[in-house]
Amino acid sequence: MSERRRNLFILLLVGGLLAASIAVVATKQTKLGLDLKGGVELVYQASPTKEVPTVTGEAVDRSIEVMRERVDQLGVAEPEIQRQGADQIIVSLPDVDNADEAIDQVGTVAQLYFYDWETNVLGQDLKPDPSNADITGGASAGSAGCLPKFDALARASRRAAMPNQKTSAGNQFYVTDNKTRKVLEGPQETREAVLKSLAADRAGSGAANARPEGRLAADEQVREIKEGTIIVRGEQPPGSDDNDTERDCYYVLNDNYALQGKDIKNPEQQFDNGPGGTGQPNVTFEFSDAGRRIWQNVTREIAERGQNQFLPGSDPLSAAQHFAIVLDGQLISTPYIDFQRNPDGIDARTGSEISGGFTIKSAQTLANLLKTGALPIKLDLISQSQVSASLGQQALDEGLVAGIAGFVIVALFLLVFYRVLGVIAVTALTVYAIYFYALIKLIPVTLTLPGIAGLILTIGVCADANIVIFERVKEEIRAGRSMAAGIAAGYKKGLSAIIDANVVTFLVAFILFILATAGVKGFALVLGVGVIVSMLTAVLLTQAILGVASRSSLLQSPSALGQKDPSKHKNRWRFDYAGNAPKFFAASGVILVIGALALGGKGLQFGIDFDSGTRVTAALVQKTDEAGIRDVLDREGLGDAKIQRVTDEELGDNAFQIRTEQLAPDEVSQKITTPLDDEFQIRGAPNTESIGPTFGNAVAESAVIAIIASLLVITAYIALRFEWKYTLPILIAVSHDILITAGVYALVGREVTTSTVAALLTILGFSLYDTIIVFDRVRENVPRMPRAAFSQIVNRSMSEVIVRSLATSFCALLPILALYFFGGETLQDFAFALIVGTFSGTYSSVFIASPVLTAWKEREPVYRRRRARIAAANGGVVPPYADGAAAIEAPVEKARKRAPARLSDDPAQGVSKQEFDQMVRDLHVESPPVATADPTADASPEDLVLKDKPQRDKSGRTRNKRHGRPR
Repeated sequence: MSERRRNLFILLLVGGLLAASIAVVATKQTKLGLDLKGGVELVYQASPTKEVPTVTGEAVDRSIEVMRERVDQLGVAEPEIQRQGADQIIVSLPDVDNADEAIDQVGTVAQLYFYDWETNVLGQDLKPDPSNADITGGASAGSAGCLPKFDALARASRRAAMPNQKTSAGNQFYVTDNKTRKVLEGPQETREAVLKSLAADRAGSGAANARPEGRLAADEQVREIKEGTIIVRGEQPPGSDDNDTERDCYYVLNDNYALQGKDIKNPEQQFDNGPGGTGQPNVTFEFSDAGRRIWQNVTREIAERGQNQFLPGSDPLSAAQHFAIVLDGQLISTPYIDFQRNPDGIDARTGSEISGGFTIKSAQTLANLLKTGALPIKLDLISQSQVSASLGQQALDEGLVAGIAGFVIVALFLLVFYRVLGVIAVTALTVYAIYFYALIKLIPVTLTLPGIAGLILTIGVCADANIVIFERVKEEIRAGRSMAAGIAAGYKKGLSAIIDANVVTFLVAFILFILATAGVKGFALVLGVGVIVSMLTAVLLTQAILGVASRSSLLQSPSALGQKDPSKHKNRWRFDYAGNAPKFFAASGVILVIGALALGGKGLQFGIDFDSGTRVTAALVQKTDEAGIRDVLDREGLGDAKIQRVTDEELGDNAFQIRTEQLAPDEVSQKITTPLDDEFQIRGAPNTESIGPTFGNAVAESAVIAIIASLLVITAYIALRFEWKYTLPILIAVSHDILITAGVYALVGREVTTSTVAALLTILGFSLYDTIIVFDRVRENVPRMPRAAFSQIVNRSMSEVIVRSLATSFCALLPILALYFFGGETLQDFAFALIVGTFSGTYSSVFIASPVLTAWKEREPVYRRRRARIAAANGGVVPPYADGAAAIEAPVEKARKRAPARLSDDPAQGVSKQEFDQMVRDLHVESPPVATADPTADASPEDLVLKDKPQRDKSGRTRNKRHGRPR
């Protein structure tokens, strides 16, 4: 296929894909994440149970299935439940505005057990006494006769193991403070787990008594409840919140259950409307075949025991015996068996019911939990956040404005700097944007705020690829090549740098996607997809357009390409980059020292993503200030909370952000939002975010692993593509950029979040992009300058690519600036890190990486000998550059005279004069060649150029020079 046909085919293919993409964009909905749509996100950590002693992938997948069924019961549109890592589950519920309700229904384990109450509740002597109302509670069973949790735990921990019965749990571990008589932590399945959890809680809350993991204070003790004994929380008063922490009422039970949740079926929320009914909400259910027989037998035993204890003339209720319904360690109901109406127990064929203190919603929740079944593993809520729909819409609007602004700014830069080439680049950029948006809708990718940031950044990545090629094309044309030859050579020589740079960026995105948290995954996915799409549009499409238009009058004028007349244009900007390395190192050293002092003195301000804690953002109706907010929180025991006024277009000027140690979801309501609403009235739904220490530790760990993994993978890639000695300068430059960014963050006091980690890794990619452009030219010039010192090779390479390097950095910076100024508060922190990193990365790629490479390579024997020879010939001084332009042009003229018949101004008739001249320049050695055993060493430049070049005969057919046969 000829070059022209190939270009036309590519344009037709791109046009067809463009039409399909427009159709996708017009017909498919964009899937928005919670931070843009509003809703609740919950993150759970799986832990083992007696039935599942080890958290397996199968158990996590089964839990996800159960949770999905429960979410369906909530009626949430387009929920997302996905696995994160080996043992975490993320639940995203769009448009849900009640986090407590979602938590109660989605993450509850829902292990349901039925007990014969009187024969299993234990007294001080650790034995049951069905006739002792002080132990059983008598007629008030389930709410009377209970103990504080500390006392119940102390009693239960004295009992020996009872493994030979149907137990609901294995050994359980707690930590107690014997001085204050409080339970500090538990239950956990192992001693190590409860100590780890306690240490994490204390570290996360910044507690003054924080200690290393495994170390307890003198009054603290690990208590173990052995298998066969459990403590359960007493019934809550009717209408109270199931999570109410004020009622400290617990019982010690012999863990010998009669029935469990899997023995019932068809649970439904109903009303107690039967004879003598109360009309209150209840939950009815039926039994399985096995459950029916057990239920009949157990209720018969309970009825007979009540009949035996009944004294004629007394109140039958005083002798009635009970069965208990326990859900996840909480007494739901303790109903009595009427031995007079049911002397032979309750006929299970008609089913049964659970009643007592339900609201309609709580009864529906319980019915739904029983309907979907229990989770196979225990799930601990380690993070929860809630975004109001209005703030989500505002974030979406700000992200779109930033995206449009970034696109327009980059397009203007390309048009001004590259003229006609800029028009082609903007065309490719527009096609790229349509392709990209269509892919987001087609896959579909859930678009989040970090995802929008990734989308905007890929605009710079796509434009950078065009800049690399356009600068190379301009360089070839300045050297005298024809437009067609310059385009072909420019693309050929620029492609390797583009591939290397984009592969590195893609690897960083891939590592981020694998290791990062859910929010950053969206950014990584969008960045990775964008890199792939940009290769299609920035390389294939622009090459095809240029190939078709190369012979048009538009591209014949140098000014149309954004450059001066080649005859008047200096070939390169000369500067002694290698010789001034000490100055560059000193400047970086000063910056790094300042950053180190800031890190040592002020430290990094870690967000709750790492430190754990709770953050609430609320807009208030009544005017107040930080002191007024603190007065309210003081009454709730949160006097040390950090309070900051938030100025936001959507929230208004009377909004505040409150950050405290981690609070449970119900505590957020009890201690922050409800008191503030009572005092000042909260406008709309507040934004809440609670991060547990477990989640914070996981985030920090994944961040460190992601950075280390990125460095290792990139090191391996650079070593394979270049040379292993090229890796050390790159690692030094990248470390330089990360340290400077961290120092600036410490200096200005900005908060470090998961988005900052994503920005650091993106900085790593951008820094490598510039460095690879420089090193690619160094690699190209090394064989072309076999007698030059390595410092001369680097200086020449830098002078050739400095404009390209600065242009790509500036173009990458433009959409980041759009993010900073138009992206809203959330994206500003992200953009700030990228701005610092882009400046640092540009500096390090030019003034750090190359001088470090020079210092190392010049230690090699071959370069030491060259340097000594050059110094001896120049009075002990090594010039920054080898011989100049005159030394290049002389052999060009000589070579042209030796082969006049072969040269023509028409490329179709052979090798053109312009193309021949450039080939000679490419092969020219700035210092005289060294005599070698290589037979081509003394060959003339034109022989090197034309060796094995296909030549055309009069008929236009090409001949092989060596054999002279047509082909």
